[in-house]
Amino acid sequence: MNTPHVPPASPTHATAPAAPVTAPRGFAYGASVALVALIALSIAWEWWLAPLRPGGSALVLKAVPLCFALGGVLRHRVYTLQWASMLVLLYLAEGIVRGMTDAGLSARLGWLETALAGVFFVCALGYVAPYKRAAKRAKKAAA
Repeated sequence: MNTPHVPPASPTHATAPAAPVTAPRGFAYGASVALVALIALSIAWEWWLAPLRPGGSALVLKAVPLCFALGGVLRHRVYTLQWASMLVLLYLAEGIVRGMTDAGLSARLGWLETALAGVFFVCALGYVAPYKRAAKRAKKAAA
């Protein structure tokens, strides 16, 4: 039987092993510290530092979504850092609003929340960026 000749794949195709991604670990650690601090701030603020109502308020529950991200962020999981970076923008916005509209300690805590959310956002993007660039290069090489 006569079978057609198929040339071997060239080494420039996607069969070559991809170079490992090296992301700066400092960004991951910075994101972890900022997230833990943001959770602690959210609980302390709404429970006893400057709650909306004396004795604490139900706003302490705003720390719960951050707790869902904590495990993945501490393990430096890229996917968790991606969605948590979008989630933390809500805390950034709340901090700005409360920093500008509240008075006294509550306003200062609002600005602290803004700073912690900003640090987390920058660190998360700094850690995820090399992975996104590598995925883009791999997609381009596969095409």
